[in-house]
Amino acid sequence: MELIRTKKEMHARSEELRKAGKTIGLVPTMGALHEGHLTLVRQAVKACDIVVVSVFVNPRQFNNPNDLETYPRTPEQDTKLLEENGCHILYMPIVEDIYADTEGETVYEFGMLDKIMEGEHRPGHFAGVAQVVSRLFKIVTPHKAFFGEKDFQQLAIIKKLVNDYHFPLEIVPVAIVRNNKGLALSSRNQLLNENELATAPTIYATLKESVTRKNNENLTPAQIKQFVVEKLNATPHLDVEYYSIVDSDTLTEIDNWNDSNTPIGCIACYCGKVRLIDNIKYANA
Repeated sequence: MELIRTKKEMHARSEELRKAGKTIGLVPTMGALHEGHLTLVRQAVKACDIVVVSVFVNPRQFNNPNDLETYPRTPEQDTKLLEENGCHILYMPIVEDIYADTEGETVYEFGMLDKIMEGEHRPGHFAGVAQVVSRLFKIVTPHKAFFGEKDFQQLAIIKKLVNDYHFPLEIVPVAIVRNNKGLALSSRNQLLNENELATAPTIYATLKESVTRKNNENLTPAQIKQFVVEKLNATPHLDVEYYSIVDSDTLTEIDNWNDSNTPIGCIACYCGKVRLIDNIKYANA
């Protein structure tokens, strides 16, 4: 596995690989890698000749300075895991290199997509995501980029970024990876204490129960939202920041199930002081 630290070297290496007819897959990460990330890497290895994994804790997508400071960083372990899972190039840049040329940078517009849910509660978050992802696309010039569905709103925004701003690559969504108790894998799970780690799977268990109740009791989206929020807020250590049921394409909140062919529930919930996100799809009959 090659280790590259500068965008000049990374771009030159990608150009060389493209001229040799190789397909390049990119897996952007912020490190502290877990099985969810490694699933993305293995999918990329199957689909592409060369897999580039970027490890970069992007300061621009943290609206809370404390969150940036406490974000887990495990570079040595990350390197070992990537080598073991078939990564060809580890791109590990520094902030000053990624953001060396900020003058006149593009301000990306996403309509309402980046102003609801995560966007409402984390001002500036998606502007920061769009900046780093667009820069990675220009530096690495991948044919495909792989993103997890846990960050569903982020995935929708990146798809729109690629479509509206004409980046010549394919976005490949990858299903959520969960532990044996149903908790969606996240680097932030490392910050949970023992009691919180035992409680956190209640989030997904409640979302699954809401699907059953929707199907069996003919409940409206508003009633399902009320059930989820009340149940989780009554659970020790848990505090719901938002729960929205939206159309999976437009992220528009729905009032009736027939407002969307593919409704999805998206949640942000604090477990102690750790903010976790998850989602669940509601199939219409």
